[in-house]
Amino acid sequence: MKRCVIIGGAEIRRYDRARQALSPEDFVIYCDGGLNHQAGLERLPDLIVGDFDSHEHPHMAVETIVLPCEKDDTDTMFAVREALRRGYEDFLLLGVIGGRLDHTLGNVGILLYLDAQGKRGRILDDHSEMEIVSRQAATIGDSFAFFSLLNISGVARGITIEHAKYPLTEGEITCDYQYGVSNEVLPGHTARVTVREGKLLLIKDF
Repeated sequence: MKRCVIIGGAEIRRYDRARQALSPEDFVIYCDGGLNHQAGLERLPDLIVGDFDSHEHPHMAVETIVLPCEKDDTDTMFAVREALRRGYEDFLLLGVIGGRLDHTLGNVGILLYLDAQGKRGRILDDHSEMEIVSRQAATIGDSFAFFSLLNISGVARGITIEHAKYPLTEGEITCDYQYGVSNEVLPGHTARVTVREGKLLLIKDF
């Protein structure tokens, strides 16, 4: 399944880690200020989108969609919708965490949007990987220092965590009591998380 990588303008310090996550087959969209990461990522865009309020128009020989400054979608959300329109089902978002909290939370919300569309989405930043756990089980290898399960969309029930320091069977996590923070995978094991009802944000910390 060909993947779409969407690059936003938030800070990226660990370019080495971000480059390792890229594949030559990826379709890469730079969103406005995300163009500042071209050199660090060592990757040219396949598509550029943005209203260019945080980066000047690059005038590159690349397909470019110029957006109005006043719109409902952020540049990143527009890029996701455009990629969905083109048939992509697997997404990696880079440079979308950090800086303005409103943008960060909005970009995390994109994972919920993709999950609702039945698509796979993942965010990678300097410290962690993020994805939604809902219909399919999620696994966490012991290469991650910690992992957390946060409820950002209502009530999640029937939560089971296996092969972790703090296991759970048929648990419930609500938005106002986030007790699923800072769990650890048992050494030599792969943790497994399932959710019977609802959705959870899984954050895996390096």
